[in-house]
Amino acid sequence: MIANRSSGKQGFALAQVALDLGADVTLVTGPVHLSAPVGAHRIDVTTATEMRDAVLSAIEGTDALLMAAAVADFRPVETVKSKIKRRKGLPEVQLESTDDILGLVTSHSDAPKVVVGFAAESQDMIDNARAKLEEKGLDMIVANDITAADSGFAVDTNRVTLIQADGVIEELPLLSKIEVAEEIMERVVKLLGIGD
Repeated sequence: MIANRSSGKQGFALAQVALDLGADVTLVTGPVHLSAPVGAHRIDVTTATEMRDAVLSAIEGTDALLMAAAVADFRPVETVKSKIKRRKGLPEVQLESTDDILGLVTSHSDAPKVVVGFAAESQDMIDNARAKLEEKGLDMIVANDITAADSGFAVDTNRVTLIQADGVIEELPLLSKIEVAEEIMERVVKLLGIGD
């Protein structure tokens, strides 16, 4: 199995805050040990392909998509059902790209009004996140440095930088993941023009 250490905590926090704001929430999640917020429609997936299919089927009529999932960029070309024996020598694992779910969403005829991506970066965070925002036609991207011990994967806090398509960049201090979700949702509400 090839995976990352994402716990899903930031995505679940976003779902909770959206529910608290009165939104109807569909939560597409990979394998995590978290309970879905009460009121969210949960769709469990185990592969990047299943996540792609679930997201594309859920976006029709959706106002906003927040893609916090740390979906693998690559998968093994071949999978095996049985143990790979050591005596056969070191196996060669070939990889192929997974589908670009965000790219598919933003080019889709039923794309949500607001699409927010996340960029888990280990180097050149702002430049890489800005490039992803522009390349995929996002309204906002949430960038975080996954090399920091107190933010990112497998912890309850996060330190993020919000980059909007209009060029506004906001670096947030270390916050709980719920507080980060509140900050993100505040900007999503403004991007949707709710309350104007």
